Amino acid sequence: MSARKTFAYNVTNSLTQKEITKYNSVHNIENKKVQSLSHQILNSEKAKRMAEFFSFLGDANRLRILSLLAQQELCVSDLAAVLNMSESAVSHQLRNLRAMRLVSYRKQGRHVFYSLHDSHVLHLYQSVAEHLDEQE
Repeated sequence: MSARKTFAYNVTNSLTQKEITKYNSVHNIENKKVQSLSHQILNSEKAKRMAEFFSFLGDANRLRILSLLAQQELCVSDLAAVLNMSESAVSHQLRNLRAMRLVSYRKQGRHVFYSLHDSHVLHLYQSVAEHLDEQE
């Protein structure tokens, strides 16, 4: 089996075959099991994109906006009033949320109404909120 097909190589990308064999032996790793896992591991590019996505959600104001949009479609002025933020600040956050495909918008006259982009965003928000509400 080549080093590229082992889990250790995919994770560290720097071990020699000898080091991998020793690691597998010491940790009692079955090559077939490891080989199977190496095909299922999240690739580096997708892992990087996911990390950026979750990092992006690390802003309390963005999460507050999502919490409101999880309830109903709202315009910038309504969001600003409820959140006690300036319309400019809300618009800035909404631009970022649109760039990450978390919210969508539609124009109606002079107003722009925002909603969650799709059911995936709603389920993600609800799952995290539910998880945090659980008691151990």
